[in-house]
Amino acid sequence: MSIGLGIVLIVIGAILAFALNIGLDWIDLQLVGYILMAAGAVVVVLGLVLLARRRRTISTSQTSIDPASGTQVRRDETSAPDSTAY
Repeated sequence: MSIGLGIVLIVIGAILAFALNIGLDWIDLQLVGYILMAAGAVVVVLGLVLLARRRRTISTSQTSIDPASGTQVRRDETSAPDSTAY
């Protein structure tokens, strides 16, 4: 959702900065457009960073020998930061 919001902010900012030729005394629409485009770029970058962080997984392997039977026991765990490993 944050990437989509960033793209919307960039599009609205570009429309205000480049497509409109309306002169208002109390606000500079071109400056508002540039501010919205910068905010949209920040939101897109933040969204990509959080998306990449969420996809990271943690894998743990442990091999041991059961003292009672003498067989080799292997335990594998894989978990992501969002999920709970049991």
